[in-house]
Amino acid sequence: MQGESNVLSITSWLMTSGFKIVLIILFMFVALKLVKMTSRKMFIAVRKRYSNVEYQKRVETFSSIVSYILSFLVFLIAAMIILREIGIDIAPLLASAGVVGLAVGFGAQSLVKDVISGFFILLEDQIRVGDVVSVAGKSGVVEKINLKLTTLRDLAGNVHYIPNGQIDIVTNMTKDYSRYVFDIGVAYREDVDEVIGVIKQVDEKLRQDPDYKDDILEAIEVLGLDQFGDSAIIIKARTTTKPVKQWRVAREFNRRLKKAFDEKNIEIPFPHTTLYMGKDKQDQSPPLNVVVEKQS
Repeated sequence: MQGESNVLSITSWLMTSGFKIVLIILFMFVALKLVKMTSRKMFIAVRKRYSNVEYQKRVETFSSIVSYILSFLVFLIAAMIILREIGIDIAPLLASAGVVGLAVGFGAQSLVKDVISGFFILLEDQIRVGDVVSVAGKSGVVEKINLKLTTLRDLAGNVHYIPNGQIDIVTNMTKDYSRYVFDIGVAYREDVDEVIGVIKQVDEKLRQDPDYKDDILEAIEVLGLDQFGDSAIIIKARTTTKPVKQWRVAREFNRRLKKAFDEKNIEIPFPHTTLYMGKDKQDQSPPLNVVVEKQS
């Protein structure tokens, strides 16, 4: 009789609370799917409506954060309902949440630091998905960012997972616009004004090219003669482009500048070495003996 009573009790529980728990789990998975789908559709709608790349990157970043937070809340609510159906009183758990949270806070200070740092990084709009940044000694494209982690992929395809608490300095190379700085070395014999003229001509032709004109925001800014190097004079210049386009523009500019220098016989020097033998008090230099050995 006792066994039959237990079986009836279990069957009754499965037909009531057990069935509810299964429904809760199903609803939880459906809700998680809807959260991800809604955030993705929101980003797609913004992409179609607004052509501003910076605005799109910011919306994509916040849509991923919203999806992350909502998914956590859905899971938390479902867990609390399931606990209540099992027969566990959640009121004491909620009452002790503050004490437990304090204890966890002391034991997981790095996690708390990551979350707080991630919150302020997002609030101040320092990093967005799609930006090229340098943080914590690593550089790359931001593929994902949430309150805990920032995920970068570098040029070689390596993925770096950086806890937000380790990010103290953020260098964003693609915020609103990008720039590329050129250090152009030419031989001492060259006319600086002529070289500057060639640089501007190459830039003007590049800005007229249909493949590049939309990426370049301003005419090249020639800052002037910057250094007297060991074997070259260095002319510094910079170009302003749309975000992430600076390297593409710079590579093409360098290719065209090299061809223009070759056409006008402007020398791009390589390092030279001058030997000075010194002089004695009689203003005489010691002989320099050079022996050329013929290799067989």
